[in-house]
Amino acid sequence: MNDRASPLPDPSPRLEAAFRAVAQRMTGLGFVNPALSVEAVGFAPWNGHWLGVLVTPWFMNLTLAPRDRAVWQPLARGEKRGYAFPAGEYEFIGAHDDAAGEFQQCSLFSPLLEFEDHATARLVALLAREALFDADHAEVPEMPVANLSPAAESAPATPADAAAPGPLAKLEKKLDAPLSKRNFLRGRFLAGDRDDRG
Repeated sequence: MNDRASPLPDPSPRLEAAFRAVAQRMTGLGFVNPALSVEAVGFAPWNGHWLGVLVTPWFMNLTLAPRDRAVWQPLARGEKRGYAFPAGEYEFIGAHDDAAGEFQQCSLFSPLLEFEDHATARLVALLAREALFDADHAEVPEMPVANLSPAAESAPATPADAAAPGPLAKLEKKLDAPLSKRNFLRGRFLAGDRDDRG
């Protein structure tokens, strides 16, 4: 059998071994959350790659690794490339480790000091990966803000009218912040927890 034709194995064990070694050297640093551990979460085939989320005590990143050698396009360390998902396009950065090999990452959280335990971090990682494939989370192109009230056409414009928020601005205010795909993936889960807790 041609080795180049056979798919590369799940990178989870290699990534976990490599980053556990790094975690041992980082124990005690202020940006490291001692409640968390290293885990490769939800790795599965996607478009000829392995896609999952790498959780460590100091970051949570979407992670791509090669599965089909013919499809994989390497990136030099620090080089960037966008990948299209149903939820939008996300930028990944090239990385390499002697033990784990080459991979590409897109940051979700760093640091992870707000996570109280590893089970919560793991759940957020799974939800973030799942959200990539939900088109409802795609970022809508920005539109001009306008006041669409019926009185807007008949009444003469005044300085107060010009400053009045339109419906999109009001919606964003209700949600406390402008919506974006990155805001969803990075913070929507934690913000949503408030509804469940109280």
